[in-house]
Parts: sequence; C-alpha cells; structure tokens
Amino acid sequence: MNYFLEIHPEVQQAIATGQPVVALESTIIAHGMPYPQNVQTALEVEAVIRETGAIPATIAILHGKCYVGLTQEQIAYLGKAENVWKVSLVDMPYVISKKLDGATTVATTMRIAAMAGIKVFVTGGTGGVHRGAETTMDISADLSEMAQTSVAVVSAGVKSILDIGLTLEYLETHGVPVVTFGQDAFPCFYSCQSKFNSPLRLDSAQEIADLLRTKWMLGLKGSVLIAYPVPAEQEVPAEAMEEYIQQALLAAEQQHIRGKQVTPFILKYIAEHTKGESLEANIALIKNNAKLGAEIAKAYAE
Repeated sequence: MNYFLEIHPEVQQAIATGQPVVALESTIIAHGMPYPQNVQTALEVEAVIRETGAIPATIAILHGKCYVGLTQEQIAYLGKAENVWKVSLVDMPYVISKKLDGATTVATTMRIAAMAGIKVFVTGGTGGVHRGAETTMDISADLSEMAQTSVAVVSAGVKSILDIGLTLEYLETHGVPVVTFGQDAFPCFYSCQSKFNSPLRLDSAQEIADLLRTKWMLGLKGSVLIAYPVPAEQEVPAEAMEEYIQQALLAAEQQHIRGKQVTPFILKYIAEHTKGESLEANIALIKNNAKLGAEIAKAYAE
C-alpha cells in the first residue's frame, strides 16, 4: 500500500505518535463549491481542526498517488483545475494507473484514510440510497464502504436529496451504527431535522469515542455514522428545501443527468436557486462537523 501513498510529514508524525488526526475529503473542493469559496472553505476547515487540537489531513489523488495531507498550494490547485475526476472506489484503479488527478468522495476518502491509519473522517453530507432506487438501483458506494471500513464518519446526516428512510434502513442492515449528536431527530444536511428519528443519540465527544473504541475492540468492522445538525441559524428549513429538491430532480431528469453527475448537478442547481443560502449552510455545517470531528479524534486518541 505504501507505494500508492504520499503522507504529509506532519500527518505521518501525528499518526506515528498517536496524536489526533482528522481526514477530510476533496470532492467538496473540486466539485462541491465554486471558486474561490471552495479553497477558502477548505483552508478554514483545516484551521478549525487545528484550533480544536487535532491535525487535518485533506485527501486527494494527484498524479496517480493518494495524498494524505495537502499543502495550501495543492488545495488551491484542486480548487481551480479543470477535468479533475470525481473518484469513487470504482474509479480508483483507473485514475491511479493513468496517473490522473482526482477529488475523493466519502467512500474513497475512507479507504485511503484507513490505508494511512486514520480513524476519524469529517465530511459535509454522505451519499445514500437515491430516491427511486427501487427501480434504478442507485445506491451510493459510501454506504457499502461504511459497512466494511473502520473509519468513523462525521457529517450533517445524509444529503437531503436522497431517500433518508431507506438509507437508514440500509445502514442498520449492514451493521453501521447511526448516532446523532445532541438531538433525537436525524438531520438532513441543509436542515437540522428530517422527519426521521435518529437510531441513537449521544451528547459528548467522549461518549462517541467510547462507542468507536468498543465497536472495534469487539472485532466489529465498519464505520459509525455520526450526524451533527447544521447550526440552526444557518439551516434551510426542510419544507423549503424539499421544493428546491423536487425542482432540481425534475431538471436533472429533463437534461438526462445520470450516475455520479446527479449529486453535483442538484447541489449546484439548489445553490443557484436559493441565492446562495444553501451554499452558506453547506459552509457552516462542514466547519461545525470539523470541530466535532476533532474533539472526537482527541477523545479517541486519549
């Protein structure tokens, strides 16, 4: 595995000495936000993690190598470069063998984090079971990766454009605990609450770290999905967001958007039609998640 890994010296030292490290994905840089907000947000998220007492490790594929911990120059490059692959697990062998550049999804970031020995990963929202999956069979690789890779995922819940109920059922079936931090309702990305209750609730980073340690010491492989609601003052109410989602889904269908292009298309559509309100929520929630992720990584390291 070391042949494919390029671990930043600071991250390597932290892992070797048992310091808390938090992995970050790069799809949000290359495909999730417009420039320059993408680069600015990525750097600010790393700063939040440092201020909380952990080491950030943004993950991406550059020139066919899996980079764990990016420089500011590499983050800026990803934010502006064209033709950067959105790399899910199915794309990894091709992108790496061709020595291409790729932004990593949740699933791919988890896999590379596990290769490097990082146990906590922060993202915005995860993938899940898509609406209409009973006919399309469109289920994100994020979910199958959570079932087998022992890296905790801190997010603002699953993306609200998905079928949240079926996603929770899938995770339960595959033995992935779902914990919401500080409330009983499961959040849905832009909004604090969905219409679904969370399977589990914990109210401190220490409790979550204890859960992670216990699960993995029992020999139970796989992730724990930790949902942290977006700050209430920055949320887009679920009812209002659902209207935009329905419009975006219709537009995607009319334009024959398929596969991995669906999510970036819908998120861009929503950002444009909410006059940036959804983008502000996205930025707020990823910073929120980063702070909790760093606190969990610290508690787990101790």
